[in-house]
Amino acid sequence: MTRRILVVTHEGRPEAVRAADRVCEGLQSRGIDVVRDGSAEGAELAMVLGGDGTILRAAEVAREHDVPLLGINLGHVGFLAEAEPEALPDVMDRAVAKDYHVEERMTIDVVATAPDGSQQHGWAINEAAVEKGERARMVEATIGVDGRGLSSFGCDGIVLATPTGSTAYAFSGGGPVVWPDVEALLVVPIAAHALFARPMVVGPRSVLEVEIMPYEDKNAVVWCDGRRRMDVVAGTRITVCRGAQPVRLARLTEVPFSGRLVAKFNLPVQGWRGVRTRP
Repeated sequence: MTRRILVVTHEGRPEAVRAADRVCEGLQSRGIDVVRDGSAEGAELAMVLGGDGTILRAAEVAREHDVPLLGINLGHVGFLAEAEPEALPDVMDRAVAKDYHVEERMTIDVVATAPDGSQQHGWAINEAAVEKGERARMVEATIGVDGRGLSSFGCDGIVLATPTGSTAYAFSGGGPVVWPDVEALLVVPIAAHALFARPMVVGPRSVLEVEIMPYEDKNAVVWCDGRRRMDVVAGTRITVCRGAQPVRLARLTEVPFSGRLVAKFNLPVQGWRGVRTRP
């Protein structure tokens, strides 16, 4: 049976294109059928060369076929990536040998129901961000959890995130960092004009709602992972719940999430358990 690996790259970065060329040649020389920037159907793995944005793009095609993603970081932070470009030969060997384990990351399903009953559907691995439709005007919204309203305010936006997304937009908005194996949903208001608009963490079975106030002609935009856009009108209710289908990530090491935080954010850990790294 022919083995197939999907290779996805950031075509706008020359170094990513060159790396993808090497990966394709290397995999083919090892007897692997390679599909470049195409469908994930029939693939056992998707190797992604780029930053987190490229990995999010690859997730769009890999998720529906339940194909795990193996990211090689050619971006800035690369929180979802598993390896750096200098490790490419080893990464290819381990991909061919299937020497990796797969972890599942929860997603969210998003439904935007307009006042006329029409619906738009989306999903995200990081977050659904409800944002103002016009730069000069706030979005007026009510937030609720499990069918009960909690608060109303004007704001620049509201981020509804997964634990994976807690280190993305939600983090920039002042939300907490949540370990990816914690099953939870986050609500993070952005620049809210209110006394109570704190970030919240709720259970994985909760249903989050954001309703755009109907009494003003203020439209809004819902971005799923910053890639898939839904334009919504006043009076629209945006509902977010745990996604029916996760995204699968291929991992090469057992490094704990705390180690990933330290490495990606270059956190100072001098003095941990008495270890001195400076005179």
